[in-house]
Amino acid sequence: MSNLNFKQFTLGVEEEYMVLNPITKELASHEQKIVLEGQKLLKDKVKAEMHQAVVEVGSDICQNIDEAFTDVANLRTTIAEIAGNLGFWIGASGTHPFSHWQSQLITDHVRYSQIVNELQEAARSNLIFGLHVHVGMEDRKMAIHIANTARYFLPHVYALSTNSPFWEGRETGYKSFRSKVFDKFPRTGIPDYYESIEAYENYVDLLIKTNCIDNAKKIWWDLRVHPFFNTVEFRICDVPLTVTETITIAALFQAICAKIYKLRSKNLNFMIYERALITENKWRASRYGIDGTLIDFGKETEVNTRLLIYELLDFVDEVLDDLGCRHMIENVTKIFETGTGADRQLAVYKESKSLTSVVDYIHNEFLRF
Repeated sequence: MSNLNFKQFTLGVEEEYMVLNPITKELASHEQKIVLEGQKLLKDKVKAEMHQAVVEVGSDICQNIDEAFTDVANLRTTIAEIAGNLGFWIGASGTHPFSHWQSQLITDHVRYSQIVNELQEAARSNLIFGLHVHVGMEDRKMAIHIANTARYFLPHVYALSTNSPFWEGRETGYKSFRSKVFDKFPRTGIPDYYESIEAYENYVDLLIKTNCIDNAKKIWWDLRVHPFFNTVEFRICDVPLTVTETITIAALFQAICAKIYKLRSKNLNFMIYERALITENKWRASRYGIDGTLIDFGKETEVNTRLLIYELLDFVDEVLDDLGCRHMIENVTKIFETGTGADRQLAVYKESKSLTSVVDYIHNEFLRF
């Protein structure tokens, strides 16, 4: 073990699942029955979301990647079983292949009513399913430093998670259309650079003071220092089809944080790039997944996305054994071989010409490890 404290980089994983009608394969309102039954077994690890066809789960605070795997696998198994007993299916995809948001019911809750009242059609149409990964930090000063630097790597990991090629019955041409849907919200996308935690908190305070937001949870960036916990929260990714993909992505985010921390301990840092440049790479990741090019800003040239992800793996390599996550990171090469969730959904569609077959596939992958 190195003398750095890598135990601080705990993990919390949140996933949003789709509730499906097994016959029509449409999204289905479960009237919170899955949540109510889930809470009997899993307490507050299961939550309602704004749309009634969504179930959100969150892991415990996990000390390492294996704990996170066990926890998320258990959450998926439990929710799938509860849903099955109630006559529903569960699936994990950034968007549903053909359901229309207009026909989906909104959960009756004060917070959701406020959001819909303020954001109107943007909120009602926000029928998407994401993955959020929390990485524990020693304090908020370190959290903002790591968040500033980690922004650069968001498109690389996002490309691996792309899992929403369809929207309302159409092939969108994007590997992740989910982010295009979410772009209608304010305070989304790649965050700005903040020179200190005080500068970030001043920004939040100004928004609260001027009635833009009531608290910092309405800052929906792709990455944020969490408003209430000492974590950096990565929010850019589509929810992946399988547990293994989810935990592979969580391991990558954890490793990025640990590596930046290690550099900081030696008074070193990775280059900080402007939001506008990182946003260019995010767009490419959204459009092409792992099969396009990203910009290497240092070399000022386009580079094959897979190659840049391999460079990211080299960058974090020295912290993987201390974190105990090397065996999960190795799954990145499997994603390269089999394709991302989007690639696999598109392959099923190309073969079957049927979006209901795609939903069958999404459902069948949900419990595959």
